[in-house]
Amino acid sequence: MKEAKDLTAPELGRLLEGFGVNLLVRRVAASAEFLRAVLQFEVLRQSEDYAVLAHRGKWYQLHADPTYASHPLSALLPEAGMRGIGVELRLFEVDPDAAEKRARAGGYEVLQATADKPHGLRECFLLDPDGYCWAQSVRLPENE
Repeated sequence: MKEAKDLTAPELGRLLEGFGVNLLVRRVAASAEFLRAVLQFEVLRQSEDYAVLAHRGKWYQLHADPTYASHPLSALLPEAGMRGIGVELRLFEVDPDAAEKRARAGGYEVLQATADKPHGLRECFLLDPDGYCWAQSVRLPENE
């Protein structure tokens, strides 16, 4: 099988299955760098307007605004400010302490520092360049 970077758009499209995450972003390069550097996504294919990234065998897509010019969502996009309000993208079994450290080192916004939560997870909340909230968590040991 060809690598993602070598696939045509129709070939890539036919490989997508199950649930997909497709984020509309102002700058693909900035968002892809956040996902690569902080959350350790693998960049499979990237251009100025589009990127496919992988994390634990799942693909994620980034589309720049111009690629959605005829899409019904384009009329709803804010011209300024954050876009991800109300959406929380969760990565389970990803070390939140390490992700927070990488985010701080890269100058990214830490919405909530890593903490143990009453629902049995240790988690943190980070904002990407477009304001999407990425939550990383690991399970806390069971109390004995």
